[in-house]
Amino acid sequence: MKRRIIVIGAAIVIAVSTLVIIRMASEKESDVTFDTVKVERGNIYNTVTATGTIEAITTVEVGTQVSGILQHIYADFNDNVKQGQILARLDETSLKAQLDQSQSQVDQAQAQLTFQEATYRRLKVLYDKELIAQSDYDQALFNYENSKASLSSARSALSRAKVNLDYATITSPIDGVVLNRAVEEGQTVAASFNTPTLFTIVNDLTQMEVQTSVDEADIGKVNRNQRVEFTVDAYPDMKFTGNVSEVRLQPVTTNNVVTYVVILSAPNPEKKLMPGMTASAIIYVEERENSLVLSGKALRFTPDGAYLAKMAKTMKADGSLPLSQTPPLTGSAGAEAKALPPAGFSSGQVSNDPKTKTVWIKDTRMGIHPNMIKIGIDNGSGVEVLSGLKEGDEVVIAMTEAGSVSKTETSGNTPRGPFPF
Repeated sequence: MKRRIIVIGAAIVIAVSTLVIIRMASEKESDVTFDTVKVERGNIYNTVTATGTIEAITTVEVGTQVSGILQHIYADFNDNVKQGQILARLDETSLKAQLDQSQSQVDQAQAQLTFQEATYRRLKVLYDKELIAQSDYDQALFNYENSKASLSSARSALSRAKVNLDYATITSPIDGVVLNRAVEEGQTVAASFNTPTLFTIVNDLTQMEVQTSVDEADIGKVNRNQRVEFTVDAYPDMKFTGNVSEVRLQPVTTNNVVTYVVILSAPNPEKKLMPGMTASAIIYVEERENSLVLSGKALRFTPDGAYLAKMAKTMKADGSLPLSQTPPLTGSAGAEAKALPPAGFSSGQVSNDPKTKTVWIKDTRMGIHPNMIKIGIDNGSGVEVLSGLKEGDEVVIAMTEAGSVSKTETSGNTPRGPFPF
């Protein structure tokens, strides 16, 4: 009998120990840990990327308006030139001959005019005395007027010949640098149909521009005076700065892809940037300094539905933290919590403002609680906090239950409104 009592007692001890172990294991499994990030001050921005080509602000192609043989060239590649400086000179022999011929025609027309004027005046006196016929007077008047027109035409031809002779001397239209010389001495240039380009001159290599192409999906964010950073392959470790100087309205369609030309100013005091270089640019379309910044993971986190249901049960039984609102649950978590509406339970209001978000803050009483915030710039990895949080607040980005994998950035049951407890 005594032995039987001992056996029964041992069995009871074992059973109680097993229940205690199971309960402890169960409680251990229900332990939840939260990963958090702090709200900190920092800089946040949104950007648009673009590629383009570096060009001089002003590029002038210098040509010739008369044909001839290049007798002398006075400027070469990379030469600095001043406005009015002689770059080249054509052979002037034929042009001078044309000028002399035009001058002879003017002298001849002048002599003809003098003769016709004298004849007209003489016949006019006779006509006034009715000593000659009307037809003779009319002919003299016609010859006189025609001589004046011939002289005017000859003078115009002389002026044109002088201009053509001046065109034989090619000068620089601007102050700048000779970027290209396309001719050699002794070469014949023909200006019959179009003006041949002899020199290409850029005005100032210390001020450049980048002609970039921006996709139509991003062009609405780009405005004048936005800050720009860009790099070039020649100096991969250097960053150059500038700003948006022009957004052109003319679309460019290539293979059904629509882009727009955006001009970026590019100061170049050291003259490292050269025309034709390829630039990879970042346009800062939104930018804030010393703002409250929160990780974007915090906006994408929502607690597990089972955990919320357990928290609701605890608060209902405890009564120290009355529950007035709770986030709507969906999926399997929602089905799990449907039978748990404690007193005062109601769904939170959903905000239609896309800048209003809900995050979960870690606290010592309930573990976590939701909090509505207003956000500004959102670049995906981080957001600017305008209101609802202060510097140093710990915001949950993930939760881990003992014996389970970490849960973070879930989206199916993300609460979008305020749910204060």
